[in-house]
Amino acid sequence: MTIDPSADLVTLLRQVVDVESVSGNEAGLADQVEALLRGADHLQVTRIGNTVAARTELGRPERVVIAGHLDTVPVANNLPSWTEDGPDGLRVYGRGTCDMKGGVAVALKSALELSAPARDITWLFYDCEEVDSARNGLVRVGRDHPDLLQADFAVLMEPTGAGVEGGCQGTARFSIRTSGTAAHSARSWLGHNAIHDLGPVLARITEFDAREIEVDGLLYREGLNAVEISGGIAGNVVPDVGVVKVNYRFAPDKDAAQAEALMREHFSEWDLEFDDMAPGARPGLDRPAAAAFVAAVGTPPRAKYGWTDVARFTDLGIPAVNFGPADPGKAHADDEYCPAADLETCYAVLRRWLAE
Repeated sequence: MTIDPSADLVTLLRQVVDVESVSGNEAGLADQVEALLRGADHLQVTRIGNTVAARTELGRPERVVIAGHLDTVPVANNLPSWTEDGPDGLRVYGRGTCDMKGGVAVALKSALELSAPARDITWLFYDCEEVDSARNGLVRVGRDHPDLLQADFAVLMEPTGAGVEGGCQGTARFSIRTSGTAAHSARSWLGHNAIHDLGPVLARITEFDAREIEVDGLLYREGLNAVEISGGIAGNVVPDVGVVKVNYRFAPDKDAAQAEALMREHFSEWDLEFDDMAPGARPGLDRPAAAAFVAAVGTPPRAKYGWTDVARFTDLGIPAVNFGPADPGKAHADDEYCPAADLETCYAVLRRWLAE
């Protein structure tokens, strides 16, 4: 599939979607994005692995970063893309249409067309956002080319239904392991079933008070869920090991250390092995650059449910928001889609704001 940036937004999105780019397999899409951006005289392009950065150097008093990830979660019989009419008009279906190739299509078209914006822009198309944070392309950029992340403001083109979503939740993943004694299941009293011992752990998860917490005027909702259970080696063996993996989504009123301490207290009877920790980000909508963007969008901002890379920019002291086409509730769904109307809205907002 060859990407034609002169196509209308729906066609462009379908072309981007149909270049399969599950995390770790972004090279083909990154190659096409790089080639298109290098063909634009107004952009200076840098390739870092499967991340592509393109910058204007116009000497404007303000620089903004507009970023979107190229990767998707695994395909589930939802490629190639297709279109259907829905209550909100034409929809584009297929893996990545919502999360977040709709945003990529809008950003790519805007990057190629906006040759003289009122603000200098760094466009970032990066890899491996949907997997462990250590593999994230922005981590590599921050380590090897930190200058590419410097800006007065950043917009992550994550799905938000074409509205502004401020900040993001933090996310922690950890495992709890139980130990037993293996035995033949016909003589189970001679062993000890480690999977059965996971029952109290699951009960403790359901007892957690998933609070709604207001942070800087936006309402976040926490969540604690078992996301994977494993154990056992055969249908006639009492398992001697049981493991439950848990995901904690926490409001940005607490940092990573506070989130870990809360989980260790809540599960004080067990040892916790943390596999991944990514702190959230406060909204920061009181910052002038953020307030100007919210005003350009023209709708009240909401809290971002889920972790996004706004947290990385917040760590650098750069205010950042999420803004992109499609309902975030459809992210990762087998029937994910992006409304054509959202593409047009986001495209119009970017052009209006960047031309001011």
